[in-house]
Amino acid sequence: MAEDASAPVDGVAFPEGGDGRRSTSATGRAIFADCIRAVDPDVAARIEHTADWRGGYIGPLRSISLASALDGNAALSVSRDGLDSAHRRFIFAREGEQTLLWEAMRRWTAPGYGSVTVRGLQPREVELTLPYRGRRLFGDDLRRQIDVWIARGIAEPGFAEALNLVLDNPDWLDLSDVDIAVLGAGAELGPTRSLLRWGARVHAVDLPRPDLWQRLIDTTRNTAGSLRIPIALDADGNPPFFVGGFVHPDDDATVASKAGADLLKRTPEILTWLEQIEQPFVLGMYAYADGAAHVLLSMAADALVTEVTSRRDDVTLAYLATPTDVFMVPIEAVEASRERWESRGLGGLLQSPLRLLKQFQPNYPRTYTADDGTPFGINDSLVPQQGPNYALAKRLQRWRGLVARADGIPVSLNLAPATRTHSVVKNRALSAAYAGASRFGVEVFEPATSTTLMAALLVHDLRNPAAAANPDTVLANPMDLFAAAANHGGLWRAAYEPRSVLGIAALLGMFEARA
Repeated sequence: MAEDASAPVDGVAFPEGGDGRRSTSATGRAIFADCIRAVDPDVAARIEHTADWRGGYIGPLRSISLASALDGNAALSVSRDGLDSAHRRFIFAREGEQTLLWEAMRRWTAPGYGSVTVRGLQPREVELTLPYRGRRLFGDDLRRQIDVWIARGIAEPGFAEALNLVLDNPDWLDLSDVDIAVLGAGAELGPTRSLLRWGARVHAVDLPRPDLWQRLIDTTRNTAGSLRIPIALDADGNPPFFVGGFVHPDDDATVASKAGADLLKRTPEILTWLEQIEQPFVLGMYAYADGAAHVLLSMAADALVTEVTSRRDDVTLAYLATPTDVFMVPIEAVEASRERWESRGLGGLLQSPLRLLKQFQPNYPRTYTADDGTPFGINDSLVPQQGPNYALAKRLQRWRGLVARADGIPVSLNLAPATRTHSVVKNRALSAAYAGASRFGVEVFEPATSTTLMAALLVHDLRNPAAAANPDTVLANPMDLFAAAANHGGLWRAAYEPRSVLGIAALLGMFEARA
């Protein structure tokens, strides 16, 4: 995929190629080749010779993950080299001029935003509750549901341990001492609502869209938290509206109409705005967009992370990993999957013919042994429909998480389950596959459930000094960070290799939707 580089660009952008066009495929292919070159030059060469990157990216990404799992040093080498390659390539355009993104972050440093803080009017929620299938679970009911998920192989034991610790320590939910900057504050899988309910001070970054900000403000008013909102400054360095000489924080409609900061176009100014946070804070990346724009958002966020963490030592990072990627999986999950493979079958009239379909493949045809002697499996749940841009956007976040943790920075990076987000529902093939996923032992969650669960895991990572998020916690391999409290929806422990059943899952999902 390529864009005409002669068209004007503003903000973070892909680099121009030798042909004068901005090719997302060429850029992604080059970054992935660079990330693995020092560890396995043959894989790098294979990537560089993959003419159809959109059709051929899955195999190389599996090879990169395997090399990282076999050797913890390789995992960090891949991550550092991948990030270095990306920052050598992506550019920032403004006023007809282009510069490398990292250079732009140090050039346009003047304040671009003032702030309005909206405060909640309700008492803090003191107990973890979870919306789930039309009910709100708490206490023993929630503990029982967590046990069910573990028994069914929907999540790993560390997920249950983390949530049970949050339930055992309700005082952890008092986030009145927590500042968190949320990139993509209005994102469907963002933790904003839960954090506000628990009293956090949220520093919100999202697009200047009045409807989005009105929703966020309304949410804040009905919680115990506060929402710091960026308001663009005028040419004189003042917010564009004043009442009696000061910005009026209670005029919600006017605030919403003036709020917002474009992460792609105003990246350097957002950095200046974030640096005004006086307390230690969490910097969380939850912004999402379709296609190549997702890569640009990940790069913009990484530019912010790079600068903030180079200037401050009081920042924690937070991300969500996608289950539709390649992961190093504990041997216990591999064994559970193989047990399901041996007793596989879908039940009913479909069982016999489906067991005979030769395209069905086991989830783990082989296991591996890491350099420290640890056996493991590789779960490959990449979905072709999501494409290489999505894979690159999420890998950039994974790479940064591993590098930052190795450099002593706390990193909360939890695996979120497959979720019926708007981006999934509007993709007919993915939506149908999700609808039929339960036939193969996979549970797809509603957004309200996923966001609450992931927010609770973030709380665990912030409060529990023994959490994998703490860089002082020893991990056998840096990639164990992703597995520590994973809720993969069942993809890791299912009998079948996910892509081998994707088509039949979609077919079953379409039939069920029509029933």
